[in-house]
Amino acid sequence: MKAAMKGGDRPTVSALRLLLSAVHYEEIKQRGELSADEILRTIATLCKQRQEAIEYFSKGGRADLLRQEEAELAALRRFLPEALGEEEVRALIRGSIEEVGAKGLQDLGSVMKRLMPKVAGRSEGKRVSELVKEMLRGA
Repeated sequence: MKAAMKGGDRPTVSALRLLLSAVHYEEIKQRGELSADEILRTIATLCKQRQEAIEYFSKGGRADLLRQEEAELAALRRFLPEALGEEEVRALIRGSIEEVGAKGLQDLGSVMKRLMPKVAGRSEGKRVSELVKEMLRGA
């Protein structure tokens, strides 16, 4: 935070303040310190919020706010682990399907419950869900 402030990097300072506030809020809500996984989930949630805001601002023609959200998103993504590629996600899905013994779409919930902790913060949940559905249809 200090380095970003001294360097005059306003988007990073803004993103870090947002992150500290969100982590503090979650700690109050849970009445205790957050684990590393919970902090990663908080960062992923903030990234998703920025992504949604980017979509709205681009539709609304608000280039000024769009740039700010994009800069904050880039700053927040630096704190997330490297994103998984599609083949890596598919391999994890195959493993989860085998673990659960899934036979079709009726087992979607079981597979997702087993899979999501493995991909948390490293792949978008909506995309993972689409891939699981696609793979279960073919199972």
